[in-house]
Amino acid sequence: MPSTTHLVRQGECISSIAKENGFFWQTLWDHADNAQLKSDRKDPNVLMPDDPVAIPEKEEKLESRASDARHKFVLKGVPAKLRLRLTKLKKKDPKPSNAKPGDDSVAEDPPYEPYHPEYEPRANVPYQLDIDGVVTTGTTDGDGRINVSLPPEAQQGRIYLNRGQSDEEVIPLALGHMDPISTTTGVRKRLKNLGFFCAEAGDDITPDLEAALRKFQEAKELTVDGKINDATRDKLKDAHGN
Repeated sequence: MPSTTHLVRQGECISSIAKENGFFWQTLWDHADNAQLKSDRKDPNVLMPDDPVAIPEKEEKLESRASDARHKFVLKGVPAKLRLRLTKLKKKDPKPSNAKPGDDSVAEDPPYEPYHPEYEPRANVPYQLDIDGVVTTGTTDGDGRINVSLPPEAQQGRIYLNRGQSDEEVIPLALGHMDPISTTTGVRKRLKNLGFFCAEAGDDITPDLEAALRKFQEAKELTVDGKINDATRDKLKDAHGN
């Protein structure tokens, strides 16, 4: 029988759609009727609202086993994985003045150098992760990374860093809400997540987006023109991790 079509809702990905319809995510992603979607989006975890996903008919599979024994069947493909790398802005040491102690003459300013923001990992920081009300705890690794399992249908979450301490931080997570890098909103969201602030919504190159692009391009030693191009997309995807 022909496949039915599911239109992606905000916050959904192939894993959550597959779980809802009783499939492994690979079954949907690799299905022939989803070849165009796979070509357009590249990443099964980054879809756009209203993307069409073909849902095939389920196929029955029979397993022959002895009736007088106990058998164990393992469901593959569940759970999904959440992989994050947490960083913070690296503080730059101020350049020393060239004025000598006791010298009342006017000191010369150091040569101008453009500011390139640098980030360092939040290494070995205790965290508490709340995903749809289910709480787990852990510590980031030496590179600031978190790698945990979560249900494919997970939607919302929060990461608490140094919870209960004076420097506690709360980072909200909107799971499945990242747009493809090929879209302007996908560029906007990744820039914002990396600290190059601009509005998340909008398909036009607005002044705030152009300014964020210029800062990012300068930091990555790209041609600084405030435009979205393949080189900028590649660097942005690499820096963001998806």
